Amino acid sequence: MELDQIQAIITMMKENDLAEFSLEQDGLKIQIKRGPEGAQPTITVSGPAATVPAAPATPVAAPIPEPPAQDVKYITSPMVGTFYRAPAPDAPPYVEIGKAVEEDTVVCIIEAMKVMNEIKAETKGVVSEVLADNSKPVEFGQKLFSVKPR
Repeated sequence: MELDQIQAIITMMKENDLAEFSLEQDGLKIQIKRGPEGAQPTITVSGPAATVPAAPATPVAAPIPEPPAQDVKYITSPMVGTFYRAPAPDAPPYVEIGKAVEEDTVVCIIEAMKVMNEIKAETKGVVSEVLADNSKPVEFGQKLFSVKPR
């Protein structure tokens, strides 16, 4: 597990007011506990795949929120993972700019821990912009698409 992944977990914990996070995968164990605001999180990493030093993580600066655009909704990532616009490398993208979407329209896939998760629009409208790069990592809450409601 890389340091940037741990920092993303800490950011997610802060945004969702979580006090503790633990993960065990392929012999690697990671446990993060948050204390009172301003205190450094406690990070414990063990196992043969542990590549991150067990030093306190540096706090991640929160992004400056953008002012909401009029008449635009965003489809955001519900998890940390890798963003894919299509179900396979040789397949066409799920959605293109100008395509109408419904709440249950699959707009992309996010791969997290070797699991492919279909992401649905959860809004009605027309895709006006693709905000994430195909095959690139995305963060929890990152804007993936902008949609003009209809």
